Amino acid sequence: MHLTILTGASRGLGRAIAEQRQQPGHRLLTISRTPCDLAPPAGAEHVAWSQDLADTVAAAARLEAWLATEDGAALESATIIHNAGVLSRLAPLAANGADDLARALRVDLEAPMLLTAAFLRATAGWRGPRKVLLISSGLGRFALAGSASYCAAKAGMDHLARALALEEAEVTGGARVVSLAPGVIDTDMQVQLRSADPAEFSNRQRYLDMQASGQLVSPTEGARRVLAFLQRPDFGANPIGDVRDMP
Repeated sequence: MHLTILTGASRGLGRAIAEQRQQPGHRLLTISRTPCDLAPPAGAEHVAWSQDLADTVAAAARLEAWLATEDGAALESATIIHNAGVLSRLAPLAANGADDLARALRVDLEAPMLLTAAFLRATAGWRGPRKVLLISSGLGRFALAGSASYCAAKAGMDHLARALALEEAEVTGGARVVSLAPGVIDTDMQVQLRSADPAEFSNRQRYLDMQASGQLVSPTEGARRVLAFLQRPDFGANPIGDVRDMP
């Protein structure tokens, strides 16, 4: 049995990943504020949690306690995929409220960090390979006015992957780690970007043009590309990846 832990699975890319990961021989734990309601096919298992990832300490403690009940010797592999993400108000940083900014950073960066730490502690010594996949963004590598918190969180996620990969390389059986840009996917977040007030978000037209020119891929295709990257034999050789660089 292969174990996958997936955050942000109730809609969009996360739901599509959950749908495609639910295969015979796979156990899937999904973590979202709204539980993922997918029913697993025969031979697969799905545990769906309702969990606010902004409550980072509680979420990490819950995951670590759950993993402690798993039989690591019976699992062929263990993977955690951090997909959950939120946007703060699409406007200059000074126009954002402190609560909005703090929540965005908790969900987008603090939660992946704490959940990964819990995952690594709980699975240390398990017999199968372990993988950590952080769903990043091109905005972690290229700044965008009006989305400072998201850019900062995704840049932090990339650097977290770099540091974590160095740490795990020093451990026997260490996890393989990648922070992956998944391409431009037609999700609710894209709707937010296209619906923003142009007086506050000067890049709105850029996202309208992407949609009009057919540059967006469906969540189903985005999930297929992400999972194909996850299965690459060289996964983790470089802790920073982009699905658009795949052959």
